[in-house]
Amino acid sequence: MLPDPGASRAVLIGSSRFDHLEPLPAVTNNLAALAEALASPTSWQLRPEHCVILANPGSTDEVMAALRAAALEARDTLLVYYAGHGLVDLQSRLQLALPKSQQDWPESSLHYEWLRQAVLAGRSERQVLLLDCCFSGLALGTMAGGPPKLVDHASVEGSYLLAASSETSAALAPPGETYTAFTGQLLEVLRSGIVGGPELLELDAVYRHLRVALAAQSRPEPQARNRNTGARLALGRNRAFDPDLPVGMSGGLDPSLRAWPSPGGIRTAEGFITRLGDVRVVSGLSQKAISQRSGRKIADGTVSNLLNRETLPRTWTAIPTYLSACGVPEDQVRQWKEVWERIRAEQADSVRDLTPSAAEDRKPQTWARRLWRRKDGSTVRPERG
Repeated sequence: MLPDPGASRAVLIGSSRFDHLEPLPAVTNNLAALAEALASPTSWQLRPEHCVILANPGSTDEVMAALRAAALEARDTLLVYYAGHGLVDLQSRLQLALPKSQQDWPESSLHYEWLRQAVLAGRSERQVLLLDCCFSGLALGTMAGGPPKLVDHASVEGSYLLAASSETSAALAPPGETYTAFTGQLLEVLRSGIVGGPELLELDAVYRHLRVALAAQSRPEPQARNRNTGARLALGRNRAFDPDLPVGMSGGLDPSLRAWPSPGGIRTAEGFITRLGDVRVVSGLSQKAISQRSGRKIADGTVSNLLNRETLPRTWTAIPTYLSACGVPEDQVRQWKEVWERIRAEQADSVRDLTPSAAEDRKPQTWARRLWRRKDGSTVRPERG
């Protein structure tokens, strides 16, 4: 499943410059490229205001404020990414280094537990944590190694954690390369896909591919930890997916059974329009071809307007014609209608909550109707002027 972009948020944190630790210039490139990838039409399609980038944050307060805000706004999925030095305190707890962090001063770093608690305190149904770090520094070009089982220190209930380091190796930032090793390979997956992989880049499929690809380059192998259904969440569509591959060559997905985007998890008008666009992508049809398949019941210009609008369609008329022309089964078309009706009803309720009732609006606002309220809760009529 792909998350609803209108109800999802991302916070990308990266420290590349340090007062007391080795610099990691590739981290700056990581942040910009990952934000661009998450905004891609083949990924989550996050708007810029829904993807916060914290490059070299000045304090833990700055990071925590952004995390708490995103955690409260996200109702579908919250993604939190950190790249930089990972440090360990005397209690073997993970610390995420900020520009002013010092090796033996844990109070100068962002405690991972603070990040974890902020994520858990939010409203999102799913959480994705990507940690491109490990523990104390080795030398220029590496982020350090340390105690094993980074994932055990960083687990979050109901989430998917993908960590750059294995139990015994360092998370590598190769000198002269544009990105760190882990994030660079992740970006390659998002941009090019996985040959022979599933139609959607589900997190477990991404993790398995990263392990193989990084090991083949003699680079550290990542770890993953899945809680509940996090493994089925997708980071995007697989650009290398081939529906004509034999069964078993595409991650266990029968290519003859193309998975239509499900409307079930849609919460917002933005998510509704985004998933409608995904239907066209899965169908492989152009807007003109969709119009032709509908018997010209829907013009290709109408298809374009339907897929490029920012608000929920006020009427249902064009949507079932579009879905049926794309090839969506009738039972799923009914599911789309149920979601459309639910979002319309929620929008109407929201408007009513913000609008005075008609009866109140008709009441004359004379001096006799206006009351002053005392601090003790009683009221008194003002005298005529």
